[in-house]
Amino acid sequence: MTTSPQDHPGALDGVRVLSLALNMPGPAALMRCRQMGAHCTKLEAPPPPNAKSSDPMGAYNPPAYAQLHEGVNIALADLKSAEGQATLQALLAQTDVLITSFRPSASARLGVDWASLQPRYPRLSLVEIVGAPGERAGEPGHDLTYLAEAGLVPGLALPPTLYADMAGSLMASEAVLQALLRRAASGRGSRFEVALSVAAQYVALPHGWGLTQPNGTVGGAHAGYRVYACADGRVAVAALEPHFAQRLCQAVGVPGADSPQAALALMFRSATHHAVAEYFGRHTREQLERLAGAQDIPLHTLPPKEGSE
Repeated sequence: MTTSPQDHPGALDGVRVLSLALNMPGPAALMRCRQMGAHCTKLEAPPPPNAKSSDPMGAYNPPAYAQLHEGVNIALADLKSAEGQATLQALLAQTDVLITSFRPSASARLGVDWASLQPRYPRLSLVEIVGAPGERAGEPGHDLTYLAEAGLVPGLALPPTLYADMAGSLMASEAVLQALLRRAASGRGSRFEVALSVAAQYVALPHGWGLTQPNGTVGGAHAGYRVYACADGRVAVAALEPHFAQRLCQAVGVPGADSPQAALALMFRSATHHAVAEYFGRHTREQLERLAGAQDIPLHTLPPKEGSE
């Protein structure tokens, strides 16, 4: 008997998650909760004139905002007003987990800090997304500053994606699951603090271990784990394990790869780097994709780097 994804309920089916969080980490965490089956509501302030949303992401990138909030119920309320607070309290009464991204002082002013919520809603859990943990939670910052602090901004170029925000969103959705597990055991809600600076430090661990440094195994030292130019573009090859390294050596024509372990040792020699670069340089993307399929080599071809000839 075959089954479909619809036959398997999501981990958060029946769970009600309310979010007050803006920008990227909170909405991305809410998106993950929805994908796990939660009933998700986002409470936003009424938008300013000629704007569709008060969430800055709605102005920065409307397609991103739309995807982040697909399937999410959007409600409007000014939490600084009595009417808005009434709307919030009505939602909280039927919420399992609340996600916020305010600084602690703002959370206290709006009555969504743990001290205000826990006595009134003992089964409600709170996931607070903050910039930095503990006493630093009130400091201003964003993804770029947390990545810089974690040593992930080596030059003047901006990182290619929002690593801290996205890692933080996964930690926040993980916290939702932890909160529900704790409540199942104790019957009471709990508070979790998710710091984006901590998420950046977690993402940075391989860099700190030296793995992605220029002399690290996945930082350029291993000839089978690099990006090379090819005849009509680029090729990202990830022949990291010894058996993949042996297949790459055999395809390229590197002598001495008589066993997987022998091939692995060859991967760290400059001659192997030159041989692999020369081989890729005279083959097209189509030829290399055929090679990968025939020889079971992990690689992915790319168009030329933008701005290159």
